[in-house]
Amino acid sequence: QVQLAESGGGLVEAGGSLRVSCAASGGTFGNYAVGWFRQAPGKPREFVAGIVRNGTRGYYIDSVKGRFIISRDNADNTWSLQMNSLKPEDTAIYFCAAEKGYRRYWGQGTQVTVSS
Repeated sequence: QVQLAESGGGLVEAGGSLRVSCAASGGTFGNYAVGWFRQAPGKPREFVAGIVRNGTRGYYIDSVKGRFIISRDNADNTWSLQMNSLKPEDTAIYFCAAEKGYRRYWGQGTQVTVSS
């Protein structure tokens, strides 16, 4: 049974940094596409960042390019999102996700709040 668990997040002032991490179990996640999504109040969930299976390249939505860095450790079945130069508009619940074939798995989410 695949399970994902986020950690990190919290409250930070604008311009600060936070790191969220995801620990996965129940599979060999080097074979999964993994990434991060977020959902702000009253808005749909949106893709934020993904990373290729060997961890050599990340891809991002335009609004976080140059500020966020995604990484993964296939040996530990973990992946992380380092968020720098945070803005109030980054405030959201952040979800980690793993996908293989037609199945996508989600973590429970972790709150990130950026104060102005």
